[in-house]
Amino acid sequence: MSQKNPIINLEDITFSYPDGKTVFDKLEFKLYRDDRIGLIAPNGSGKTTLFHIIMGLLKPAAGRIEIFGRPLATEKDYLQVRHRIGLLFQDADDQLFSPTVMEDVAFGPLNQGKTRDEAIAVSRSTLSFLGLNGFEDRITFKLSGGEKRLVALATVLAMEPEVLLLDEPSAGLDEATRVHLVNVLKALKISYIIVSHELDFLKELADSVFTLQDGKIRLDTELQLHEHVHAHPYGKQPHKHESV
Repeated sequence: MSQKNPIINLEDITFSYPDGKTVFDKLEFKLYRDDRIGLIAPNGSGKTTLFHIIMGLLKPAAGRIEIFGRPLATEKDYLQVRHRIGLLFQDADDQLFSPTVMEDVAFGPLNQGKTRDEAIAVSRSTLSFLGLNGFEDRITFKLSGGEKRLVALATVLAMEPEVLLLDEPSAGLDEATRVHLVNVLKALKISYIIVSHELDFLKELADSVFTLQDGKIRLDTELQLHEHVHAHPYGKQPHKHESV
């Protein structure tokens, strides 16, 4: 991990749901350039909430957020962040809203100020990279679940982000699409955080895997992935497995 300034720096983040349940309690988190991080934790632990805080979609009750070396506080601050960090939603239907694939993929580049020709060119290039040649005029709502997920990823990559936040990108994919997605992500030269419940998926793509526990990210202890496929927060410390 680089010792230079982090791309994303969260300090003492505190956040609670409206029902009063504390999600984060003075959470600390740093992402450096070239980091490829996996995050695994139970449902309701705050993985998606973490992404939404980074993107400014949710505001913490306390703490400091610094991204690309700048402290963030206002909506205007986050507008620049959203041009440089791509968020892939857990549900592809939340990301796709245009009638055709090309319209969906070109929407982001157009909003970045690209001309129509430039937006179409980068969209075609992105679709080709993802193996989606010929999808330009496909009707979005008629795509399969796996196709929708890849097109949703295309809408993010077409904006040429510097960081990716991927929320359960492999959920519901058949094996062939899952393998294709792994190969696509391996080919990217970009920092990313992947939230997933699939240990094998994270093992293929992440350099480090962490967990959320008691409102904090366990940055000091790597989540070790064993060949017999389970995870726990004891890291490399000696430990025993209880017989069942």
